[in-house]
Amino acid sequence: MNLKNIAYILAACTISLTQVGCSDLLNQRPQGELLAEDLPAGTHETEVFAMYSALRGYQLTSGNTPMCIHFFRSEDAEKGSTASDGAAIGKMFDDFEYSATNSVLSGYWTANYSLIHKANDLIFDIEQAGKTSQGDLVNKAEAKFFRAFAYFNLVRAFGEVPLIDFKIYNEGEANIAKATTTKIYELIDKDLEEAEQNLPRTWNSQYIGRLTWGAARSLHARTYMMRNDWSNMYAAANEVIQSGIYNLDTPFDQIFRETGENSSESVFELQCTSTESLPESNEIGSQFAQVQGVRGAGEWNLGWGWHTPTQLLANAFEPGDPRKDETLLYFIKTGEDPNSIPANKPYGEKPIANADVTAKYFNKKAYTNPELRKRYTKGGSWFNIRLIRYADVVLMAAEAANELNNTAAAKQYLEMVRSRARGANRNVLPEVTTSNQSELRQAIRHERRVELAMEFDRFYDLVRWGIAKSVLNAAGKNYQDKNALLPLPQVEIDRSNGVLVQNPNY
Repeated sequence: MNLKNIAYILAACTISLTQVGCSDLLNQRPQGELLAEDLPAGTHETEVFAMYSALRGYQLTSGNTPMCIHFFRSEDAEKGSTASDGAAIGKMFDDFEYSATNSVLSGYWTANYSLIHKANDLIFDIEQAGKTSQGDLVNKAEAKFFRAFAYFNLVRAFGEVPLIDFKIYNEGEANIAKATTTKIYELIDKDLEEAEQNLPRTWNSQYIGRLTWGAARSLHARTYMMRNDWSNMYAAANEVIQSGIYNLDTPFDQIFRETGENSSESVFELQCTSTESLPESNEIGSQFAQVQGVRGAGEWNLGWGWHTPTQLLANAFEPGDPRKDETLLYFIKTGEDPNSIPANKPYGEKPIANADVTAKYFNKKAYTNPELRKRYTKGGSWFNIRLIRYADVVLMAAEAANELNNTAAAKQYLEMVRSRARGANRNVLPEVTTSNQSELRQAIRHERRVELAMEFDRFYDLVRWGIAKSVLNAAGKNYQDKNALLPLPQVEIDRSNGVLVQNPNY
């Protein structure tokens, strides 16, 4: 594996949380708009790298916890696996039978607040010391991004939550009432504005995957998107596009292969790796591919078979859309005819799953290279996690432009994504030419669905568009308006001794 140097550094800093222990590794200097020689490493690199490691963790991005929160609640994905495996989770997140005592809620809550506390500690220490070196300002900006990221997770999932933007010295200081969503978004905006001011445009190859201005500005666009703030959303997304840092030159069938890691459209990608000595270590890798891997036996025991595409998603792709075969991993069950499915590109494999799996497909966006499985492990701990792609940014610009009645720009941005998807086959995915705002709105929403299928935000798209109830109930679910927000974890309410109040209707 190459271009994974940062993963080794993250592991070193996670395992040995001393500044001296990482000093040799960190004597590297990023480059970008800021000259490399003008941006020495800050004095808080160890704490910063611990945050990258935490973000890659099971409860935030790589395990079934974030998949329950972000993925299963849409009509396009479901728990998968077997009917009995995680049955309570299936009822909770596939069928909207919410329970405040579900352990996934407390795991997600705790992981996000843990990241917030790490960020608060670093921000406080830098501000108290009055440090103003460029390296320290970059470290602080990274912490601001992580805090904004975690609060964005929380405000979307739970709505009003406690706003803790200060260093905690004892547990009681964190026992405060919920803040309004307006106040939470004010902090998110402030944090991302500072991150945008101080993060470099790019880093040198030693730090591929580290936060940049583009990552902060793109996340900011996403937060505006959740609020339907079209003007600010358009400004943020358009700035990223006009920067010229990213492009859609990487063919869609390469983006989610290992050879496509850190591609030209990678805005923020969590770095994971394996080595011969650590073939399956969460210190330098993740369980992202394992959780979603083929649930089979022997050579096809690639994982748990969670987070699987539905037939509704399969049917959503336009005829001939090449993205369908790059999103759906076709498989047969034990004893079925191998000729009943096509071989999956690019490796020509026909996975064999256990007979009792409930899925029709597995997620090909978490499908690993068989040569690397032989070299390391079948679990795929080396597989990078794509958090923000440039195509998402372009579609955000398209949507915002359309809502601002700039249909010409909206069509231009939409065509950028469709053109890359169709590739050399001009007979599929015809250009959208309508200037009718309503028709264009539906076309852009469709494009988000298929381009970003099985990624992180389909459920939240449905919520912010105001169509979650109609779409999800048409898919056979029992979604109610209150289900846009999850109940607060009951364990946190109990621990607060009445300070925290449960969300309405729970």
